[in-house]
Amino acid sequence: MKIRDILKMKPDTTSGKPDSKMKKLLIILLRVLAVLVIAIVLFIAIVFVVNKISSKSEEGKIQPYGQSVTVDGKNMNVLIQGQGEETIVLLPGYGTAAPALDFKPLIDELSPFYKIVVIEPFGYGLSDQTEKERNTENIVSEIHEALQRLHIDRYILMGHSISGLYGLDYVNKYEDEVIAFVGLDSSVPTLSERKIESSIIRVLNLLKKSGFARLQVKLGDDPYAALPYDDTTKEQLRILIHKNMYNPNHLNEAEKMYDNFRAAEDLTFPKNLPVIFFIQANHPVTDRWIPEHEKQIQDSVNGKMMLFEAGHYIYRTHSKEIAENFRTFMEQVKPDN
Repeated sequence: MKIRDILKMKPDTTSGKPDSKMKKLLIILLRVLAVLVIAIVLFIAIVFVVNKISSKSEEGKIQPYGQSVTVDGKNMNVLIQGQGEETIVLLPGYGTAAPALDFKPLIDELSPFYKIVVIEPFGYGLSDQTEKERNTENIVSEIHEALQRLHIDRYILMGHSISGLYGLDYVNKYEDEVIAFVGLDSSVPTLSERKIESSIIRVLNLLKKSGFARLQVKLGDDPYAALPYDDTTKEQLRILIHKNMYNPNHLNEAEKMYDNFRAAEDLTFPKNLPVIFFIQANHPVTDRWIPEHEKQIQDSVNGKMMLFEAGHYIYRTHSKEIAENFRTFMEQVKPDN
């Protein structure tokens, strides 16, 4: 082939077409990826900003209740209602945003007959937070100090959920002060919670700081929607859920929970202490719920258990039945009966 013939030949461009198509496809993918990244970053920023603005706004909407008691140099919030001769000290379950408001249906049923004292531990309700570890020893000591500050030295201890664990330690340490113990679907040391790793705690802390904890609550069901709380109380409960959810004290208590259960495994209720449990009849996770509670009172002189077709927050839906049966029980265990 002569040189002039070679020069007249048209260049073969077909081999470049696949490369050109790939480049165009790559550019499109990069643009889509960039849009997605921008959208995600923008979404995260919006969630963060909305949470900051909402939290600031809600601070001014909180309506104070109860009274402040100085415990370990900090303010612990306590609600006192009723003028009865006997005193009931109410202790909340883990993570209850505002115990004094959450217990309202039960308080209203009991306060005509008893003096009701609701303790909001550090990190709960309107109480301050503390730097101390949320182990059983510290929690029990702080509750006792609050009662001492209020000059309350004889009382019935009534605890929901995890307070069954703290209450078990409490009645052994201050046996001379406690008249009776009442468990509201209370925890049992032998049914231990799983150990929560530090990595999970860090994730929950990030959810709180980023604002996604608020979004989580917003997308979930309203636990108070169908319950007998007035609209003002429901609104305050929602505000305090956002305020206290995953706060440092709650996270530390969750991290210490496994150890707290283990530490209580060998504890039993004093034999002569009246004990009554109000328990859900069908626990959704374990079939040992009822048998393990029965074991706790098998040696009690005055031990009783009552079952309800209810969820874990039994006092929200069965406050009237609890109050009536509790009063009957206390009449039956009086020394002169």
